[in-house]
Amino acid sequence: MRLLLICCVVAVALLAASCGGVEASGGRRHGPGHTHTRRLRPGKGKDAGAATTAAKPYPVNATRVEAIERQFTRWVRFMAAPGHGAYSYNRGLSRALLPTRTLVVDRAPGAGDFTSIQAAVDSLPLINLARVVIKVNAGTYTEKVNISPMRAFVTVEGAGADKTVVQWGDTADTVGSWGRVMGTFGSATFAVNSMFFVAKNITFKNTAPVPKPGALGKQGVAMRISADNAAFVGCNFLGAQDTLYDHLGRHYYRDCYIEGSVDFIFGNALSLYEGCHVHAIARTGALTAQSRQSLLEDTGFSFVNCRVTGSGALYLGRAWGTFSRVVFAYTYMDNIIIPRGWYNWGDPTREMSVLLSSPPPCPSSSPIRSLRRVPAAEFVLMMAGWLALLLVVCRTVFYGQYKCTGPGANYAGRVQWSRELTDEEAKPFISLDFIDGFEWLRL
Repeated sequence: MRLLLICCVVAVALLAASCGGVEASGGRRHGPGHTHTRRLRPGKGKDAGAATTAAKPYPVNATRVEAIERQFTRWVRFMAAPGHGAYSYNRGLSRALLPTRTLVVDRAPGAGDFTSIQAAVDSLPLINLARVVIKVNAGTYTEKVNISPMRAFVTVEGAGADKTVVQWGDTADTVGSWGRVMGTFGSATFAVNSMFFVAKNITFKNTAPVPKPGALGKQGVAMRISADNAAFVGCNFLGAQDTLYDHLGRHYYRDCYIEGSVDFIFGNALSLYEGCHVHAIARTGALTAQSRQSLLEDTGFSFVNCRVTGSGALYLGRAWGTFSRVVFAYTYMDNIIIPRGWYNWGDPTREMSVLLSSPPPCPSSSPIRSLRRVPAAEFVLMMAGWLALLLVVCRTVFYGQYKCTGPGANYAGRVQWSRELTDEEAKPFISLDFIDGFEWLRL
């Protein structure tokens, strides 16, 4: 009895914390059972306003350190403005504090501003507040590119995905400059750590060969995106194992081509793939490995109007995370799909029945105040009900299909713990609302 009471208290605390985060930042719901937890925006209190007023102006002959500090202060004020919370932006991809400027990269010296993409990135201020379009002329650029966290508002635009290629060949077991192996995270040919990134008409490639079955340390990432509000249009992602590391944040992919062997779209982002072509090149593999670890995490992959082709036998996904979430809608699937469709990563507890695809909705807009007004008997019943709900939903993945076509889309052979979605269940996954795209996506 004592253990049950402790579980009830923990369950109510978790629900209150998740609901409070949405309410405090003015979050809105996107379809039934689909909520987004946001963070509080900085600089909203009286003390923040007083600090801004009291700040001393910088002298004309400011040192480099002072200049960086001034730039950082401008960035903080910009991000604290209405519509620019940590996870709530207004026209984020199109809005920057300073006018847009363009840089040209060309392999031929003198034909552009830089001969490498990394050199163009390094020329930007450490804290970038202007939309910078880096136009990369046709050619193959054999280099490793990393965009640091504060260099936001970067657009990389190629001359066409079949004409402009950036490539490198690191794998997880490659030894780096510090004498240690890079790991999957560090193997990326192109790594983005800053917000508001856009890529258009360019190929990101990891040249590492397809690993042999059972080989260790051969993951080779072509693109790693580890920041919020990123968009990719008309891009190619080429590799073998772990091609696209869709790591963190909200991302949009349109008309892209993604090729790989095992887990070649993986990570814990909240991403919408629209009109993309996914192609497998292994004898046996898995298309996705989504790593949602908690019922309260609002992450997952949604594929809408896509194509899945290739060779060999392919799982639609493996449950990398205990609460892994992937949906395919209006997608053509070739006859390479293994009839079971999904793999539990060797953990049967991830097959338990699914009741919800997102955190349960808050009992009210202010759960704590509401609970204070609930009679004792009803309060106990409410806690017991939420605990029972959590126990049922706990330890489960959410894998679904909706109106898919092709010889590999036959739902009859799918595992019992996946589902064929109804119109109402599919609704939150098939529009830009899934990634809050109407708030920040402007292409």
